[in-house]
Amino acid sequence: MPSRLIDRAVDQIAGLPGVGRRTALRLALHLLGRTEDDVRRFAEAIQDMKEGVLSCNICGNLGEEEVCSICLDDRREESRIAIVEDLRDLLAIEATGHFKGRYHVLGGVISPMDGVGPADLRIESLIARVSDPVVEEVIFALPTTMEGDTTAFYINKRLQDIEVTVTTLARGVAVGDELQYADELTLIRSLQQRLPYATSTGGTDGSAS
Repeated sequence: MPSRLIDRAVDQIAGLPGVGRRTALRLALHLLGRTEDDVRRFAEAIQDMKEGVLSCNICGNLGEEEVCSICLDDRREESRIAIVEDLRDLLAIEATGHFKGRYHVLGGVISPMDGVGPADLRIESLIARVSDPVVEEVIFALPTTMEGDTTAFYINKRLQDIEVTVTTLARGVAVGDELQYADELTLIRSLQQRLPYATSTGGTDGSAS
């Protein structure tokens, strides 16, 4: 690098997911060509986001208050909770305008290869929420990957002693796909045609209401 400052900037940008050093260099040079005001606004936006965005105390959604707008919305159905991996999956479902229940954001999925276990996720707070008699249905809206299936299996075992209906999205979302990349029509159909979790994994037959 012609400058240690450029090299340092490239190192930081290359630390972002999916960004290689070549792309990082292109972005760094682009920023170098912007005005000082542009770069200052860019840096301030990132800093403000880091300092101002909070995790909802109830569901783990992100926002600017301790309790997110979805949890505060009295029009949402308290009786249904969709379990999602992260904010991207929550936003994908919200974009359909079809789901009127509430969410629980795990903050990841169980992945021993990546060193992520149940204790690293928001599973205990989920169990506490589902223990409330007002909750009638838990919907697994997790990625159809080995890690997503492992997470659903673990949570389902933890819910065995709680009287709640456990369902999962219909397999309109292709096996191996991330939920956030599914189109809206596919997500709507997967929600409408969701199945009892035991049925989807080869257990007893049944149907979801």
